[in-house]
Amino acid sequence: MIFRRSLLRELFNTSSAILIVLLTIVLTITLVRFLGQAASGQVDNRAVVALISFAALNNLSVLLQLTAFLTVLLVLSRSYRDSEMVVWQSAGLGLTSWLKPVLQFAAPIVLAVAVLSLIVAPWANQQSSEFKARFEQRTDSARVSPGQFIESADGQKVVFVEGLKQDAVNVSNVFVSSMQSGRQGVTVSKTGQFEHHSNGDDFVVLFNGRRYDGLPGMSDYKVMSFERYGVRINSNPPDFSGDNSAKIKSTPQLIAEATPAALGELVWRIGLPVSVLSLVVLAIPLSFVNPRAGRSANLMIALLIYFTYSNAISLVQNQTSVGKMRFVVAWWLVHVLVLVIAMGMLHWRNRLHRSWIVSLRSWMTARRADPSTADES
Repeated sequence: MIFRRSLLRELFNTSSAILIVLLTIVLTITLVRFLGQAASGQVDNRAVVALISFAALNNLSVLLQLTAFLTVLLVLSRSYRDSEMVVWQSAGLGLTSWLKPVLQFAAPIVLAVAVLSLIVAPWANQQSSEFKARFEQRTDSARVSPGQFIESADGQKVVFVEGLKQDAVNVSNVFVSSMQSGRQGVTVSKTGQFEHHSNGDDFVVLFNGRRYDGLPGMSDYKVMSFERYGVRINSNPPDFSGDNSAKIKSTPQLIAEATPAALGELVWRIGLPVSVLSLVVLAIPLSFVNPRAGRSANLMIALLIYFTYSNAISLVQNQTSVGKMRFVVAWWLVHVLVLVIAMGMLHWRNRLHRSWIVSLRSWMTARRADPSTADES
């Protein structure tokens, strides 16, 4: 009982610290990425916080999976380094005795990962897709941002505005490049303003500027000055029906569709909680550390095995998505293979420990019986 309570307490404390570190790293990377996209006009700067939240919910299941694996690995490795494992094994606790408390630790994580991967992550992906869809459906006038070259939805115009007044109507130092009837036109002006007409058309009206029409050096090249010139900058927004990928669909929708793409996504969603069980069992034999040798070799090997396992799941998902593998085989094949390997390694490592303990006890018995003979041996 003391063994189980102390182990579970250390596992939960270590997992909390690891999850905080991993989540901080992911949030920092996500924040930098979305801030860069907001600065370049790819996402709405008012939706950055929401997009970061949705991305965090989407990645949280993978972070919990990795947290469970690293927690068991680091806690048991510390027991080896501090010789606590020798004490427990001398008391008759083999490696298989660690299975029950480790699985008790992993059970709530498996449940959390299942909820996140099957319910929360699809919802977060759907919400993120809707945010991006609304941003893409803006009119061209709403796309204009000071200091950026903005291409119109139809690709026929490029608008640059250096300054935008607080009223969001008057602008300064305007540059408009347009293609009309195969002729390149460039319009520049120091001042201008946005206008919205009753028929739904949006214009940027330039004052006291110039327009250059055609190719320089050609006979039909024109340079014109104007006092007022209106450039229509909105067009019908593209038909954007939203992201139709399997990632944003709910799990019941994927089951109802049963297309190869839907089944491939199901393989990934089901694989996340199942892989937590395989990984925590695999971490028990991988945690062995020789106190007299290097301390990072087992960690590097374990991380290599983790990434190989994750890539194998992605490979099976891809094969299912293209119809080359059946779902009834794909969802369990890799996990059962890893679990069999983990149990085999656990059995092998347990036999080594038992033989070592038997040798240690024989040596201690011989030393008590005849100290001089034990020293010679």
